[in-house]
Amino acid sequence: MLLHNPTADQEQAQDKLTVTHEGKTISVLNRDAHSLGVFPLLDKEQYNAWVNELDRKTYKEAQNASFGAGGRIVEGKNGYKLDRRAFLMKYYAYLYETSGPAVIEVPTYPVYPKVDTELLASLRSKQIGYYITYYNAGNRDRSHNIALAAEAIDGTVIFPGERFSFNQVVGIRTTGRGYRRAAVIVRGELSEGVGGGICQVSSTLFNAADRAGLKIVQRYSHSRHVPYVPSGRDATVSWGGPDFVFDNAYNQPVLLRAFAGGGSMAVSILSSDVIEYFPKKVPSMSHHLPEEVRDITASQSPGHQKKN
Repeated sequence: MLLHNPTADQEQAQDKLTVTHEGKTISVLNRDAHSLGVFPLLDKEQYNAWVNELDRKTYKEAQNASFGAGGRIVEGKNGYKLDRRAFLMKYYAYLYETSGPAVIEVPTYPVYPKVDTELLASLRSKQIGYYITYYNAGNRDRSHNIALAAEAIDGTVIFPGERFSFNQVVGIRTTGRGYRRAAVIVRGELSEGVGGGICQVSSTLFNAADRAGLKIVQRYSHSRHVPYVPSGRDATVSWGGPDFVFDNAYNQPVLLRAFAGGGSMAVSILSSDVIEYFPKKVPSMSHHLPEEVRDITASQSPGHQKKN
């Protein structure tokens, strides 16, 4: 028969390790939590799982430099990540060099922005691609969605050898992220509701990227003609479905600038003045507004999700 020893419980409670981050407790555990029972060996599988959780709780992503009002460059911010080697040394010191309770403040090292102010400034030197399309600014919901998607891709930097995915950069289109239902079809092209209009952004981007000679990896056309780009020059996108993807095969990074407002959607692709690029001829779009037809069925259909 095993007898409960309250003294042992008290001693164990007084021997715990508290791990903190920025002064806040993020983990508490007993001294023998990762012991293999053979001094001084650790159960590395348990230890690594614990450290991975600490890393998840403490990681802060760096913020890239970006563009503010009037094209002003806003400086990025450093992030930080758990320093696993330094933490292990502190953990060993707790296990083998001390007795009683202890506190470890998680050691971190800085994570620097991938895109800094100097890089952004250098990428404004040469325009290698440009395209503009037009829409009816009076259709407020569709105009709002176009502007929101344009804002999402604006300022994106694609480094040499990197791949751009429209769906990955723009993200899921939901009302929670600010997108609206757009109860309009354009010459028979049905809207999906939430996020209606974003295909005009992806199509404008496709033509700018193609004109810049970037390598188009994935592009799908609508099942029906859309009038905001010339025939065969569209790029339909849908979350969980078709995507627009291109690679930067050049030896310099490229920068996307996108703006939507006043009935026009424009994309510029820029790079440094030393880039060697191979532009293509791409047909431009006329200034005429595309004909719009109100789609009563789509506006009344809940859960219908945008694709044009």
